Amino acid sequence: QVQVVESGGGLVQAGGSLRLSCAASGRTFSAYAMGWFRQAPGKEREFVAAISRSGGSTYYADSVKGRFTISRDNAKNTVILQMNVLKPEDSAVYYCAAKTTALQSRVVVTPTTYDYWGQGTQVTVSS
Repeated sequence: QVQVVESGGGLVQAGGSLRLSCAASGRTFSAYAMGWFRQAPGKEREFVAAISRSGGSTYYADSVKGRFTISRDNAKNTVILQMNVLKPEDSAVYYCAAKTTALQSRVVVTPTTYDYWGQGTQVTVSS
């Protein structure tokens, strides 16, 4: 069983930054492609960013491209989502997810494909 735990959410003003962390434990972290998703009240869960097992491949939703950066440190079993120039529409619960894959370069954008999920961390951006 894999445990996925997010941290780093909070309240920030528009234009500010937040850094979300996701720690995964239970199996070899480098065996997982990782992703971040978010869900605002009354909306579907949506893809934000994904990173491959090696960290060499990343993919972003158009709405966050150029503002958010996903990275990982396999030695520390951690994936980071650096969020800059935040907007009120970025407000949501942010979830980290892990996907077992044999492909080093695979990025996964479909939420139903992921195997393990964290409980989420709230991000609120005030205008």
